[in-house]
Amino acid sequence: MTELTNTKTLKEKLTEAGVKYAIASYVDIHGVTKGKFVPVAHLGQMMEGSELYTGAALDGVPQDISDDEVASMPDPNGLAICPWNRRLAWFPGNLYLNGEPFEACSRNIFRRQLSAAADMGYRFNLGIETEFFLFRDTEDGGFAPLSDRDNLGKPCYDPRALMDNLPIIDELVDAMNELGWDVYSFDHEDANGQFETDFKYADGLTMADRLVFFRMMANEIARKHGAFASFMPKPFADRTGSGAHYNMSLADIKTGENLFEPRDDDLHNCGISKIAYHFIAGVLKHGAAISAVIAPTVNSYKRLVRQGSMSGSTWAPVFMCYGSNNRTNMIRIPSMGGRIECRAADIACNPYLGSALILAAGLEGLREGLDAGEPHHENMYNYSDADIAAQGIEYLPRHLGEAVEAFEADPLAKDVFGEAMFRSFVDYKKGEWESYQNHVSSWEVDRYLKMF
Repeated sequence: MTELTNTKTLKEKLTEAGVKYAIASYVDIHGVTKGKFVPVAHLGQMMEGSELYTGAALDGVPQDISDDEVASMPDPNGLAICPWNRRLAWFPGNLYLNGEPFEACSRNIFRRQLSAAADMGYRFNLGIETEFFLFRDTEDGGFAPLSDRDNLGKPCYDPRALMDNLPIIDELVDAMNELGWDVYSFDHEDANGQFETDFKYADGLTMADRLVFFRMMANEIARKHGAFASFMPKPFADRTGSGAHYNMSLADIKTGENLFEPRDDDLHNCGISKIAYHFIAGVLKHGAAISAVIAPTVNSYKRLVRQGSMSGSTWAPVFMCYGSNNRTNMIRIPSMGGRIECRAADIACNPYLGSALILAAGLEGLREGLDAGEPHHENMYNYSDADIAAQGIEYLPRHLGEAVEAFEADPLAKDVFGEAMFRSFVDYKKGEWESYQNHVSSWEVDRYLKMF
């Protein structure tokens, strides 16, 4: 088929489905979807990049107000007819500038690394666990879980609170399955008002598109029920935060065979291949820089602590290490093997940027044959600082400022992001950290106002 015929067929498909407007989408530095609505009658123009955007109007898009506009080139493979409003069709898009791929586009950055993996004979498979909160606004200007029964000290897997939220969750799961995502479980998580949906993995680009779309979809469905979905990593100091665990493997690009399955001698009996251990080594080598991208907010680092949850554990990693089915490591190898899970990622991440840097680090580990060292099967929370130092294990960054410093100092970060997005990311995140440091919190006022 010619491109014109394909576009014509796509237009007919959308018209038959009752779609009235198409969204030429792309994301800002946060991975939040942006775009213009285009009547389906003009779909052909949209698919050719007719929708132009002033990059300087958005966070982190490295353009000046005098620069030429960028165009969104929609990817028809990512088409999603919006289940909450089927008059709308969403297309993920790659930004172009003057007819060429815009180097600083998040999706283009990820595509470059996927291409690097393909050149090595690999397809990157990715599954992301979506943890999030459902809240209602309260009369005092605050927020609270929707259910008055959602008040347990250990609410994880509580079916009563889940049933109270089922009108929203059920509609969300139906929408995900309508889109072909194949949800296989969902549950109430370890914080009040917190939930998780688990669905089948896909190729990396598809999964990143889905996470971006999921956040928009969850909020739109929640609003229909008088609620809102929150993707703030940790809204409660004394409860767990929301991760977005990256479950990763490499497949043979020709056969689809999972290359993380231990066909060869399993070095450490963790259920993965030598290739997977090299990949882990690369991720750990660049773990501090990666942290700035997969845990991208000030609030993210209040999740990455040992204690602070009333249920007794944060379930979040603190150290740059790996192990078997052990949730205290940055990299966990689930008991079934054949994949690895990065637990440091949270639900506020830009999945294109996070996946790009992790993949690049893993590929470096393969190219250089890096050694991941010995796995840790024990509870890493039980070690003292002295124990950790004696084992040569490094901490994940303690706060956003430290993470951004590590990102700026790591040559791989600039290589992956490109000069313009690298500088934009560093400058934006440094500004975010400085703004936080200059903020006077209620904790400080309560503690110090009348202390002396």
